[in-house]
Amino acid sequence: MSEEEEMRVDKWLFAVRLFKTRNQAAEACRDGKVRLNDSTVKAAKPLRVGDTVGVHQSPITRTLKVVGLTQRRVGAKLVPDFAEDKTAQAELDKLRLAKRGTGHKKPGRPSKRDRRLIHRFTDPDQA
Repeated sequence: MSEEEEMRVDKWLFAVRLFKTRNQAAEACRDGKVRLNDSTVKAAKPLRVGDTVGVHQSPITRTLKVVGLTQRRVGAKLVPDFAEDKTAQAELDKLRLAKRGTGHKKPGRPSKRDRRLIHRFTDPDQA
């Protein structure tokens, strides 16, 4: 096969923006967090169009189908030209629940604005 028909798994993962650096993609392969057609792979394993890639990114496992290959990192808008997201809805729900639990709470005493809002809420006659 020619170079254009296959490429390294870590290069593709970096190119379609699943990892910020190629080194992170290679490390994920080394740690067994990347699966190609349901088998763990090393970073240098060749990847072809039509293959299925699974990447465990806590708390979910993303599943992608390879639609195209690119030697360069692409912009976020162009990612669908090279990868089709096949992640199960249950996995995406896990991600949504994990993100929802990280609400910001104000520590310490209320600010002047907060005190006014509390006062208006508790004693609406004086507002």
